[in-house]
Amino acid sequence: MLRISIRPALIALAFTALPTLAQACACGCSIFDVGTSSLLPSGLGTTLFLEYDFLNQTTNWSGGSSAPGADNDDKKIRSDYVVLGAQHMFDNEWGVMVKLPFLHRGLLAADSGAPEEFDHTSLGDARITVSYSGFSSDGSTGLIGGVKLPTGDRDVPNFEADTQNGSGSTDIMLGAYHTGQLTTDGQFNYYGQLMWEHEVATQNHYTPGSELNAAFGVSYAGWALGDTLISPVLQAIVSYRGHDGGAAGDSANTGYTRLLISPGIKADFGTWKLYGDVEVPVAQNVDGNQLISPAALKFVASYSL
Repeated sequence: MLRISIRPALIALAFTALPTLAQACACGCSIFDVGTSSLLPSGLGTTLFLEYDFLNQTTNWSGGSSAPGADNDDKKIRSDYVVLGAQHMFDNEWGVMVKLPFLHRGLLAADSGAPEEFDHTSLGDARITVSYSGFSSDGSTGLIGGVKLPTGDRDVPNFEADTQNGSGSTDIMLGAYHTGQLTTDGQFNYYGQLMWEHEVATQNHYTPGSELNAAFGVSYAGWALGDTLISPVLQAIVSYRGHDGGAAGDSANTGYTRLLISPGIKADFGTWKLYGDVEVPVAQNVDGNQLISPAALKFVASYSL
């Protein structure tokens, strides 16, 4: 029977919960990677991972409901994210992670006349984070701090400020997390996390809206298929993003609040771990007119050295 200790779930949550889809994307790219269940291993050593995220924004939304497509010049935004990452645990309390995203973005827009298609692929904004979980002997509570760097492209023609592959800003990230057991046999576990992100330096007259993301999830640790340990996961994600600012920002058509439900599954092969989920918005309110996606998909593979 699969048994998951509190500490691996905690450290994994600390790192995988950071929002990797942080580039602004006309309502949607910054909130779909919050509160991911335990995936990356804890303990001393290094873990390498590869993540893929997919988002296809096709529906115009205003307030709490769909709106006519004619009210929005953007008709479709497809985003493919490939994230290369490495985590190193120095000891049972301190760890550091680096994430380097590569983005392909396809835009269908009709600023004037017939819709036109534009594509762009480039490096996104890199992230460096540090976690500390030395508040208790079981490491069930911890803090996260980090920085997002303006490494992504910001001046690609035909893409507005909130659809570029990089925000151009340097952001700080601060968060906290907690994990524990729902049952004494350890088969049902829970985790919660809160993450805040805010810019401290901007460029190109664009200020991305600050974000506050919270997640709560439960996992079941009772399945096994041969030597493979299988854990289904269910999580709820609540997100808030403020209005963009600056002369290049569209304050009237940015900013939202949203609730998502995300079922997922993790497979543990020992040194290899696989994780996948689908993240579906069930309630949302956006400012102005913004494109939304019916769901976001995520897949992560990690290997412990």
